Amino acid sequence: MPDLSFPKAAMTADRIDHIGDTLLTLNCIEGTVPTDWYGSSFFIAPVGTVASDGLPNPNGTHIFNSDGMVYRLDLGAGEVKAANRLMRTPCHYADRATFDDPVFQPYQFRDYGMLRFSFALGLRDEVDIAFLPFKAAGEDQDRLLVTYEAGRPYEIDTYSLEVITPVGQQQDWQAFLPMNYPFAPLMTTSHPAYDGYTHEVFMVNYGRSLNNFLESARFVYGLEGLPQEVEQVLHHLAEILNAPLLKGPLASLVSLAEGVSQHLWEWVGHLLGEVLPNFTYLVSWDGQGDIQRWQLVMPDGTPVRIEQSMHQVGVTQDYVVIMDTSLKIGPEQILNNPVPESPETERLLRQTLTRPQQPDSPTYIVKRADLEATATPNADGTIPTVTAQSTRIPMEIVHYLVDYDNPNGEITLHAAHLAATDIGEWLHDFDVFKFDPPHGPPAWLRGMIANGQMDIGRVARYRIDGDTGRLTEAKITYDSKRHWGIGFYAYQERTAEGMPPRQLKKLYWQSLGFWPELLTEFVYDLYTDYPYRAIALSELLDQEADRPSSLFQVDAATLDITAAYDAPPGYFLSSPQFVPRQNGDDSGEDGYIICTAFGTDPQAEETVDRDRKEIWVFRADDIAAGPVCKLSHPEFQFGFTMHTDWLPAIAPRTATYNVPVRQDYDPLLTQPEIRRLFNEKVYPHFESPAS
Repeated sequence: MPDLSFPKAAMTADRIDHIGDTLLTLNCIEGTVPTDWYGSSFFIAPVGTVASDGLPNPNGTHIFNSDGMVYRLDLGAGEVKAANRLMRTPCHYADRATFDDPVFQPYQFRDYGMLRFSFALGLRDEVDIAFLPFKAAGEDQDRLLVTYEAGRPYEIDTYSLEVITPVGQQQDWQAFLPMNYPFAPLMTTSHPAYDGYTHEVFMVNYGRSLNNFLESARFVYGLEGLPQEVEQVLHHLAEILNAPLLKGPLASLVSLAEGVSQHLWEWVGHLLGEVLPNFTYLVSWDGQGDIQRWQLVMPDGTPVRIEQSMHQVGVTQDYVVIMDTSLKIGPEQILNNPVPESPETERLLRQTLTRPQQPDSPTYIVKRADLEATATPNADGTIPTVTAQSTRIPMEIVHYLVDYDNPNGEITLHAAHLAATDIGEWLHDFDVFKFDPPHGPPAWLRGMIANGQMDIGRVARYRIDGDTGRLTEAKITYDSKRHWGIGFYAYQERTAEGMPPRQLKKLYWQSLGFWPELLTEFVYDLYTDYPYRAIALSELLDQEADRPSSLFQVDAATLDITAAYDAPPGYFLSSPQFVPRQNGDDSGEDGYIICTAFGTDPQAEETVDRDRKEIWVFRADDIAAGPVCKLSHPEFQFGFTMHTDWLPAIAPRTATYNVPVRQDYDPLLTQPEIRRLFNEKVYPHFESPAS
């Protein structure tokens, strides 16, 4: 493998706010800034925690385990101003206090794989993944949620970018652990759905019983700082387990152990079913009042059981579509980094306990008419149940979209398949490059998604009978050059009248491209036997293959790839967002696509100037022509970016919905020192001096 080519710029970020008087005017370094666009484009990115003060994260913690930074691009005639602000939720202030103040350090949060957890305070809600614009009935001003996979969504002020309020009170959400932590361990979705015609927001709240290892982490937690002699024994044991001659027999042994452990967990799960049950709630909110919940059950009455995550929700005129997505996240993910100071223990645990993600996508469909019929809580105070129809889509899905119209009860679902691409795995200090053994990732690359894809991604469109769950049509396509690591998407989110489109016309997908240094021996072994393989392993390992990062347009009606742009060597594109032209039409391509771009410029004379993080702007109807302009600023220091959104206007928030912080947390503060922590370090940030 040649020198590392993955852009270092994606793995560095600061936590400095630029808001108010410190907005930045971006420099146009190439091309011409459009004059016929308007509004504000948002993107969000992880920027480390209080323990790192930016990226990279310490100890190679997964990059997703970070506070979120919201960035806003204000699109003027011929110029772009940039604002950004760190998402300072109540748990952020508790994290800061327990890290900085010796009085409160016994309650400190620690990094456990994809999660940041305190055994005294609970789980951090890091809100670093996505957005959801919405309006309550009768409102003219757009409101904006920021979201995370493991916590309540938070509403922010679109003008100041300040965190305002969570959605729902603590008591409205069910934790996946029975303890009364101040910061409840919740599993939710990063992509709630908003119906702009009925002004309803749909979310999920779920829990998983069998693979729950957080309680056992109390034991593992005590293993930190193992004696050097034990570390050496574990090191040699790991080397033996990784020896080529033993991999085959050990694989059989591990498979047998997995089978035994599965039966053991089923037995334990049966015993603990009352304490740690499976549950899946569909949640609705009108933006003004209390949230509503329905428990989802299968036709046989058993709870809908989620195996991995519910990263996204889709809403049509008559149905809500939820999916068990391929982002592996849950209590068991802490076992990928349970003992930060004992890498050999981590290595052994990962080798013996990690499984590949499930290769299919279980999908559940709920009739909205059934929700309306059971909108009132039961007389005994229990949550009403609603039956979901299920189907199973072959291959993994993280992101999908649905047409709002569902003629004759038929749902149209548009998806990207991240085939054999596991974003729940990341690069550790003990990993070995598949293309360059025995070398492994340098410190700056650790924590990046191990996104060395083990097969080509695919673009798909499915039609599903909403009443029965039966798949009635499946159409799938792929480009073996451009579809490596299909990730984020964009589309025209509003018609010229300001309403959501009833049918999607053009979709824009981004692919990361294939980066050899993101494929480790561990991930290669995990997906060698992937059941839906399209690219042979010998072809996968061809180091001469051209597999760039791309931005491509898909005709939603035909699934044709109608245009594509390939990033130059050393660059990748991320986080596309559609921005309409002023007085534009509803064709789905009358506007611009904004992307973040990360790269390494080999022509730069100074090493310090080689790392590039920029904003690239494309014409949506001609992305193949390349960017119409490129923007940057030396103080605009974002790292690997996530999801995006666009608003036609921003303004100080006028909505009155609010969950008071003291009222939300006070009932859960049973220990005097933790109550002192909240009184001194959390509440003052959300209350005026007179409160």
